[in-house]
Amino acid sequence: MNQSLYHYSLYIALPLMLFFGFHMLFARVPDKKIFSRFLLSRRLIGTALLILAANYSVHLFFSIRLTDVNATILMNMATYFLCYWLFSSAMMTLLDNSYVTRHRFSLHMSMWLAYSALALGVSLLPDGSGTQAWATIALAAWLVVYGLFLAIRLLRTYTRAIKMFENTHSDDIGAYVRWLSIFTYWAIGFGVSCSLLTFLPDEYVFIWILSSIPFYIYLYCCYQNYILFYEKVETAFLEDDLMSESDKSKLNGSIGTEVPPVYHSDIARRIEEWVNADGYCKPGITLNELSLQLCTNRTYLSEYINGVYQMNFRDWISDLRIGYAKRMMERHPQMKIQEISESSGFISTSHFTRTFSEKEGCSPARWRKLQLHVE
Repeated sequence: MNQSLYHYSLYIALPLMLFFGFHMLFARVPDKKIFSRFLLSRRLIGTALLILAANYSVHLFFSIRLTDVNATILMNMATYFLCYWLFSSAMMTLLDNSYVTRHRFSLHMSMWLAYSALALGVSLLPDGSGTQAWATIALAAWLVVYGLFLAIRLLRTYTRAIKMFENTHSDDIGAYVRWLSIFTYWAIGFGVSCSLLTFLPDEYVFIWILSSIPFYIYLYCCYQNYILFYEKVETAFLEDDLMSESDKSKLNGSIGTEVPPVYHSDIARRIEEWVNADGYCKPGITLNELSLQLCTNRTYLSEYINGVYQMNFRDWISDLRIGYAKRMMERHPQMKIQEISESSGFISTSHFTRTFSEKEGCSPARWRKLQLHVE
């Protein structure tokens, strides 16, 4: 092994891991009760990072890779097993307030202890024996399957959250948590690759260490950025928590279903009046707010929108806002795109431009030029 590269890579990675870990554990957050879930999530991440830092410290100060490669591989996998659960629990905590329970914690800790005990037993088998090699491969496969199981559950929870946002909020709340999906897919690739990279020949083991640095920098930056939007996202989750399970299932599964005709006359009149008054131009309008304005139940309102307009609440509001913006551009060609965006109710010009381009196939500025040219 090229010991210089091996040790230099540890010198680079270890201080970063320690900084990230301690910052995640002890950095302050706004003194509001609503941030309790964010704080728990960040502390779970900090714990995982410090456990990984401890693993790197053993590599750096005891150079165990140079003395017993197989024992090192088994130690790495036992460390990953625990960190997989900590990472996934931290992400799940941001999406599901009831995920971390005493029972679930005990179950996964028991699994980790069993895995670690098996890894220790395998390390005590005679070096170079076929039994030790196959047992190590079996433990690596178990680790990969466990990581995939946690990732799939996280992605399903994320998908349900996005669907909820789309059915209840006019703003693209999902954009604030999209990093969770990106991180999860990256974690799948990184987790599987780490399980394989730890088997690298000695002269290339520094690749395994250095490959972790971009991954954890991305994670740290995401948490630093997410705190700016967390309160808005958490408020959306708290509103959803107040709904009954039957209402949630109706809200998430009603697109494309027929709405009984008896519903139509009264709610159609109220919605038409609201649309004619350009009520959709109010920034940040939610399904709950609209249901209060229209003096109706939000589940009933969602069923109507999804059934009649064949789209979720956010897409329906976006269509209304895009139509309003197009009328403004036709009537007031001198108005700036930013002014049109604000008057239409979009949270930002970039969001307006992106939404408009997805619907019309071109930017608002180009659409206006084409309309003026036609005229």
